[in-house]
Amino acid sequence: MYADKKITERNIELALGKTWFYPYVLPDGRKLPSSHDGRVDAIHTTRARMLDAYLAQAFAPPRTGLRAIDLACHQGYYSIQLANAGFGHVQAFDVRNEHIDDAKLLGQIYGLDNLHAQRADIFDLTAAASGDLVLMFGLLYHLENPIGALRIARALTRKACVLETQVVPHMSGMVDWGSYEYVRPLKGCLGIIDEIDETHAPEASVTGICLAPSTEGLIWLLHAVGFKHVRVLPVPDDGYEQLRHGKRVMVAAEV
Repeated sequence: MYADKKITERNIELALGKTWFYPYVLPDGRKLPSSHDGRVDAIHTTRARMLDAYLAQAFAPPRTGLRAIDLACHQGYYSIQLANAGFGHVQAFDVRNEHIDDAKLLGQIYGLDNLHAQRADIFDLTAAASGDLVLMFGLLYHLENPIGALRIARALTRKACVLETQVVPHMSGMVDWGSYEYVRPLKGCLGIIDEIDETHAPEASVTGICLAPSTEGLIWLLHAVGFKHVRVLPVPDDGYEQLRHGKRVMVAAEV
């Protein structure tokens, strides 16, 4: 029934005994309890479908010789997707120990020897941890230094970074820059979001200060930090409403 016969019923009991942010199904068909009664499952499944479509286009099988990195992996949902997609080594990073424990537990249950989870702050990573594919889902808009995070993502990326983020309304136009005689164009904007009272929440910022980009600003920044090709990925017609209406975007940035 289970891919790894050494997995004990105790591990499954541990998984069934807690709630999960993602729509996990055990190898025997049982669903793991949801922390939100499935209310936000659509965002997770839409992301997964969009990622699968991109992988089919940009990373044709076999993928056993490829390395993938999942930044802010949370409970490992997309790390598991990449491991199941055949990447030879999937390295999952998250700043919260409980998320790493969850990702490891599920990796054991699913028998994914190619999935490795490790606690790390994104800002402590170096190019030595690079991967052919880098994921950054649901992280950027929880950071007070999103530009620094994009620079790190570029340093880690050998071929492509797929990034999903909440975005804010765009602003454009010309601004005086030191004098009314010298003006510069706005390339985009960053919206300040307050999560200071929510840092205890497992899906929130760890500092409470969040800067979310506009879509146009994000594209400009990705080019500015060194990605050569940047495009917004198409959303399924029945996908999550925020992605369909451009309030969130998934972007592929390639070197």
